[in-house]
Amino acid sequence: EPERRYTPKSDKTKRIRVSGSWIKCPVFKWENLLPGARLSGPSLILSESSTLLVEEGWTFVLDNSNNGIIRLGNSSRSERTKADEAQLELFTNRFTAIAEEMGTLLQRTSFSVNVKERLDFSCALLDKDGNLVVNAPHIPVHLGSMGVCVRSVMKVMRAGEGDVIITNHPAYGGSHLPDITLIKPVFVRKILIGFVANRAHHAEVGGSRPGSMPSDATCLEEEGVVIAPTYLVRNRISQWDAVRSAFTSATFPTRALEENLADLNGALMSLEQGAESLVNLCRMFGSGEVTKYMTLLRQHASAVISKKFRQLKKYYSAEEYLDDGSKLKVSISKKRNRLHIDFTGCAPVHKGNLNATPAIVNSVILYVLRLLVNESIPLNEGLLHNVRTHLPTCILNPVFHSDHKLSPAVVGGNTEISQRLTDTLLKALRLSSCSQGTMNNFLFGNDRFGYYETICGGVGAGQGFNGFSAVHQHMTNTRITDPEIVEHRYGVRLEKFEIRKGSGGSGKWSGGDGVERQFYFKESFQVSILSQHRIVAPFGMNGGLPGKTGEQFLIRDNKRKKLKGTDGLVVVAGDRIIIKTPGGGGWGKIRI
Repeated sequence: EPERRYTPKSDKTKRIRVSGSWIKCPVFKWENLLPGARLSGPSLILSESSTLLVEEGWTFVLDNSNNGIIRLGNSSRSERTKADEAQLELFTNRFTAIAEEMGTLLQRTSFSVNVKERLDFSCALLDKDGNLVVNAPHIPVHLGSMGVCVRSVMKVMRAGEGDVIITNHPAYGGSHLPDITLIKPVFVRKILIGFVANRAHHAEVGGSRPGSMPSDATCLEEEGVVIAPTYLVRNRISQWDAVRSAFTSATFPTRALEENLADLNGALMSLEQGAESLVNLCRMFGSGEVTKYMTLLRQHASAVISKKFRQLKKYYSAEEYLDDGSKLKVSISKKRNRLHIDFTGCAPVHKGNLNATPAIVNSVILYVLRLLVNESIPLNEGLLHNVRTHLPTCILNPVFHSDHKLSPAVVGGNTEISQRLTDTLLKALRLSSCSQGTMNNFLFGNDRFGYYETICGGVGAGQGFNGFSAVHQHMTNTRITDPEIVEHRYGVRLEKFEIRKGSGGSGKWSGGDGVERQFYFKESFQVSILSQHRIVAPFGMNGGLPGKTGEQFLIRDNKRKKLKGTDGLVVVAGDRIIIKTPGGGGWGKIRI
């Protein structure tokens, strides 16, 4: 190499497209460069016989024999840092694209309304230790628990190349039984690189009532088919007979076996797509580079949240009460830039179905920390690096037994407690007023099928913003089924679906409004409703007023009967059900 180097000047720039972005790039002619010429990327070097692009983060040096030497990195530390940041952003996008492609394929190949229309599913990429790396923008209550699920399953299962594991068991990072998780380890040259996983809500997996979310369940067995971690694929051989047996041999077996299997086939294809994409990424950049940026992304998330922790006060706390009086309580303290989250004081294990699991609590914490960061980073478990959680046995951490008759019911814990706990943490950190705090679970069906939907409502206001009206929020991120689809496939008619004006709490910034949804039934069905904020109003903050509580009614023979927030009933042809969802709380006093 030449002893002396110089940086030539360019008289010309050219606009070129690199990695999906347009940049201005200086242009040089190779034949005009002298030995010792040093160029930092991005630069474009033209010669009589070739064109060379020096990318950002790389350096070109011309030696005494007119050979070009290209090295990764610049002499400038700041330039190297920028290059690393750019590569991290690129790999983050590549990882996210894998999860998004998985989701697109899952939707396209599934059969059920729940997956294809409502998009009640999630896909994720995890590192070799089972830590969440990236997700597609799917369902937060699924995604934050995916890492817990993979790590729990790997403690009891040996997953090799060509294996896929299936589970919905809440003791192994599951949420509730309708949410079925598939996990596939990804190997490159016999070395574990990471995992791809997805979780989809099956509208029918058995249980004492159609839809697998019985409002009166008191034990896990009554909620449907329980699948402990088992092989769906073993050594590249599908185990469909075993899966069929699991769905049909339970005390309360599924009412829609073929739909279950069709959706599982779609989920399996989604994993194969994700695994293939991750392997291709390793072939393109090298396994070491791919795993390096998985680690760097986790470290980046940890650094970002640690910076935010320094801005927090030393102590926060809040408590909320469910409609039945059960308490949710959280204390958050900061010690040496580490956050300690303590749930001591929460209600004991619930006698009904409002028990959550540690995986759901993990989802809530991860989601709230992501809101606290308020930057464009994935829902990565690096956010939890400096977080310590104390979770005693309680409504958020029940004990499960091998006998499902002795295990607590959990179906409402996934949907309702996840929402109520999210608002409790937001209240403690004073990030926003209460949103509708429920998923307004509405189910109907018979011996042939189960239909399920969650209904949108009002979002809580915060400092400087009004809450949105008529949207799903926080732990749920699904669509609602189109009227044409639900009326075509089921014996109902949607008669009303409109914004519930005035249901949001007033304030300097107003809470969002809920909705009113009305169904007419053309035949008899069993109906289940699981909801919250029918008695306790969604709180306002800083002087803002609470949102209105929700309510629901049965109309029969022109007579109106008010239903409970958690209720089960049989409707007959000609009946109507009206559901009015809560509004969000307001923020700040109105100044007159």
